[in-house]
Amino acid sequence: MADETVLETRLADLAASGRRLAAPMAADRIRARGERRVRRRRAVLVSGGALLAVAVGVGGLSLTGVPRGPEPPAVVPTSTASPFAPPAPAAGEEYAAELGHVYGAVVKGDAVQVTVEQLRSEGGTTAPTGVVHTLTLPRGTLVETRRLLDGKSEDVELGALVDRLASGPRWAFAIDYDSEGRVHSLREAYWLTG
Repeated sequence: MADETVLETRLADLAASGRRLAAPMAADRIRARGERRVRRRRAVLVSGGALLAVAVGVGGLSLTGVPRGPEPPAVVPTSTASPFAPPAPAAGEEYAAELGHVYGAVVKGDAVQVTVEQLRSEGGTTAPTGVVHTLTLPRGTLVETRRLLDGKSEDVELGALVDRLASGPRWAFAIDYDSEGRVHSLREAYWLTG
């Protein structure tokens, strides 16, 4: 019991000294502390509101759409390109040849447009491959002829042969292409016509 009284006495002394040393806060300090809390709360609300406004603005811009370019077509376009690709010369070769009937020649200014029905050679005879394309060539393109000019073997400009090549597929030619896909010359494939 003696320990309890000593403890009670000590606690009572401690409480009394705390009351003497602890001074209550002044009213102006209490008001200042409250005003700081109110200012902090307002600052948080204002910055949160500004952040919300920016987020809504950015979201609205993304929804209304910044110009992104043309929309894709509703119907997927189909390729209208010809299945023809000019032959490429083999390694060490200057030209590559395409075998075909040349017909439908039409003069277009300084050029001649012809239709080419691609052929494949099968044992001395020819068979169409199903590939048909047009070429527009300068009138001065050289054509090596033999039977086309009644058996005369000579080089003639394409412009001079328009009348003979205007009808349907009759004359077979080897068309020489360079490495850039340009036509260099035409050679009558007389060896295929018997």
